[in-house]
Amino acid sequence: MTSSAAPSAGSADSDAISGPVSVSPVPAPPVLAEIVRSGFIEGHHRGSLVVLAADGSVELTLGDPGAPVFPRSSNKPMQAAAVLRAGLDLSGERLALAAASHSGEGFHLALVRTMLTEHGLTPDDLQTPPDLPLDPVEAEAYLAAGQVRERITMNCSGKHAAMLAVCLRNGWDPATYLDPAHPLQQLVLQVVEEAAGDPVASVGTDGCGAPLMAISLVGLARAFRTFVTAAPGTAERRVADAMRAHPEYVAGTRRPDTWLMRELPGTLSKMGAEAVQAVALADGRALAFKIDDGSTRALGPVLARALGLLGVDAPVVSRIGRAPLLGGAAEVGEIRAAF
Repeated sequence: MTSSAAPSAGSADSDAISGPVSVSPVPAPPVLAEIVRSGFIEGHHRGSLVVLAADGSVELTLGDPGAPVFPRSSNKPMQAAAVLRAGLDLSGERLALAAASHSGEGFHLALVRTMLTEHGLTPDDLQTPPDLPLDPVEAEAYLAAGQVRERITMNCSGKHAAMLAVCLRNGWDPATYLDPAHPLQQLVLQVVEEAAGDPVASVGTDGCGAPLMAISLVGLARAFRTFVTAAPGTAERRVADAMRAHPEYVAGTRRPDTWLMRELPGTLSKMGAEAVQAVALADGRALAFKIDDGSTRALGPVLARALGLLGVDAPVVSRIGRAPLLGGAAEVGEIRAAF
């Protein structure tokens, strides 16, 4: 039997570490919401949140709102402002729909078709993935009617219709309008950075195929405040005004963004996938948060609590914050804010 010689001082193994290794733990994000069933806390939703005062200063932080996140559809007001800056003349319901994650209700789809037709386009020109209506009630009715997934039904089709239209106006290639290097998407990046006061930390691909710019939650809240406080007539203010005047086109008849903008005049609100939410009030106070696990079921309770911290006291806040849990078709608990 031969024995192994001990490694020499200069061998590769000489740097091997023996014994337990001490690693500093990364702090877990704080709990923003808890799941309570039959009086028992069965789970938690963690994340980060920021609240801005009316002057734009940071009033409250939870977690790490300075870290970059993908705002997902909360970036849509910035994308719509870029379309205006590029010269497309949109207003009213059309501009609201350009900043929308629409529910796929009949009035949404009708206006998207109109916007396409006005610019010599058809639903086949959209590069959105075929999808069902975002609203579950609409999706059920859509399937019951024997219809199939279509590009126009995807919740971002209004945004894509506007992007295609501005490409045709400016002589930009409509076939590559989703390329991050496309002139339109470069303008979107510029608008995002200006509104957020943050450099874009990363560029990814959103669910609809459009480029997606990562900024911090502080930057996201700052961007929404920028849109609300911008001078009348600017692209940012035009988008904010259209969204607030026509919130049902931004979301849908059964959506919290619609309820909030309809019942709290002057409020700008837009959710994003993976449990992102941004809100700015008429006086410039703003908030943004992200729930780490992406669970949208906790959005309402967290949003209602954050609005309460801003001093907002209205029936719509209670409505948005209610998230009951069912057991045997009866209410047995709730998802509730934990901060």
